[in-house]
Amino acid sequence: MTSACPPCPPCPPCPPCSPCPPSSSPSGHTAPPGSGVFPRLAPFIREYIYRNGWAELREIQVAACQVIFDTQNHLLLASGPASGKTEAAFLPVLTQLHENPPSTVGVLYIAPLKALINDQFLRLQDLLSESGIRVRHWHGDVMRSDKEHFLRQPSGILQITPESLESMVLHKGRDLGRIFGDLRFIIIDEVHAFMNADRGTQVLCLLERLKPHLRTSPRRIGLSATLGDVRIAGEWLASGTDRPAEIPAIAPSTQKIRLSVEHFLMPALEDIKDPLEEPSLKYIYEKSL
Repeated sequence: MTSACPPCPPCPPCPPCSPCPPSSSPSGHTAPPGSGVFPRLAPFIREYIYRNGWAELREIQVAACQVIFDTQNHLLLASGPASGKTEAAFLPVLTQLHENPPSTVGVLYIAPLKALINDQFLRLQDLLSESGIRVRHWHGDVMRSDKEHFLRQPSGILQITPESLESMVLHKGRDLGRIFGDLRFIIIDEVHAFMNADRGTQVLCLLERLKPHLRTSPRRIGLSATLGDVRIAGEWLASGTDRPAEIPAIAPSTQKIRLSVEHFLMPALEDIKDPLEEPSLKYIYEKSL
């Protein structure tokens, strides 16, 4: 008889489990890098970020979320153009409106120009398409029917110029509590355009005139790309309130720009029989559509 085979050596231990993936969106996407504020954003905002292919939250957006989520202070965002200031202000603000919907207008957005309001109105409509939060703009070019519809059911975000806000305060005085009673945030865009100017004094006076009609103490958020002394701007933003304005220190943007240059040799115009058949002219035509 043959002897029994010796026992097999024990199997090596299994390798440790890999760490859980970062927080994901409702659709199962992995969260982009950019601190722990991302999981705190509303689901519709996280979906918007994935849908638009954001690789990460910018530094100014992370800083804004931390101030809005973790303090009760005002916030001044001062950084260069196209740095993400508008999104930095609205991402945490809209999250709070989503989690605790106001019974009236929740955000009052004040800007110096109708064109700026119209531009931001379109940008916010895209962001809010699946949120249930309404955005309305109010100035001289807005149709009267749109204004009447807003007054019947004031809610969400109201974008307005100082002059239109003053007209509303003067002519809708009895309705101000119904319109703004549960106001949570006041966003002032292009702060530098208001400081040390009559329109800036007008804005601060209007905010004081709104106070008796509010059941809340709304926080203020200022946005600007061209500020000299941010400390003075912060003091202006917090004028007439009992809380300071936080001013996150944001490093200068280091965005990369890719530039493509194409060139070609074109024959003399008198030698071209059919312009649409000439490759160079056909290329220019197609790229101009």
